Amino acid sequence: MAVIVDIKTFAAIGAGVIGSGWVARALAHGLDVVAWDPAPGAEKQLRENIANAWPALERVGLAEGATADRLRFVDTIEACVEQADFIQESAPEREELKLALHEQISRAAKPDAIIASSTSGLLPSDFYARAVNPQRCIVGHPFNPVYLLPLVEVLGGERTAPATIDAAMQIYRSLSMRPLLVRKEVPGFIADRLLEALWREALHLVNEGVATTGEIDDAIRFGAGIRWSFMGTFLTYTLAGGDAGMRHFMQQFGPALELPWTKLVAPQLTDELIDRVVDGTSDQVGSRSIKQLERYRDDCITSVLAAIGEAKARHGILSTE
Repeated sequence: MAVIVDIKTFAAIGAGVIGSGWVARALAHGLDVVAWDPAPGAEKQLRENIANAWPALERVGLAEGATADRLRFVDTIEACVEQADFIQESAPEREELKLALHEQISRAAKPDAIIASSTSGLLPSDFYARAVNPQRCIVGHPFNPVYLLPLVEVLGGERTAPATIDAAMQIYRSLSMRPLLVRKEVPGFIADRLLEALWREALHLVNEGVATTGEIDDAIRFGAGIRWSFMGTFLTYTLAGGDAGMRHFMQQFGPALELPWTKLVAPQLTDELIDRVVDGTSDQVGSRSIKQLERYRDDCITSVLAAIGEAKARHGILSTE
């Protein structure tokens, strides 16, 4: 099927925290934006959210012609989507609501317009079941604040056309995002499943009196969180294995997965799983040596710390907070 890739008009269904983030990002990239939300005072709140986000977007850099004046708020779904090239729905996480919304959206939209949902875990095959032309329907799950964080998880349903996935990935890249293809329909997708595991453990620690919420946050933001910001989990652990890399790390620390450190059941550490992890991290390492990656890691850590310190100073926050 033919889908629009070079978009001019962006439609936002839902103007809450996530929806307004999408609007801000689209406006910052010089697009015309049409928004709809049935909540009382939604337009006023949306415009206030855009104004609050705009200084940060100016620091990042606006596209030519970008202005908040290119936002138009309308009274109906039909008026919102009828001329849109790309439609992003950010309604509450209720499957019945999304079923009804997407039946209405898809009937009113141009046949070649891509329709995306910001759902953080519902499956597209389910809530696009009544959509017209479901081959152009996807999930595009962002992260708050949408106007700054680049990650967007992209996946299709059983009837989504591969061309739609490709086009959506290209469109999200044009919005300065980092699209991550989710290969299978799985509840929670990738990032939220990881976040949920961390959240569950954090709640156990609070519930058992091991640490306060602030102490748990400090454990992340002064430790692993700094490394995660530029290197993620697998590459970080690859370096922890020294010159021998990931295989040595898994041999040395793998047995700890059998210890009752967490409330989660660990997967069985089979040779197949180890090989998959080693192969994946080998691809990430590429031709770089461990020492090269260590220098890169150290450079990133100091740069992140300096940047955080500068931002705290600008906002009058103590460097120790």
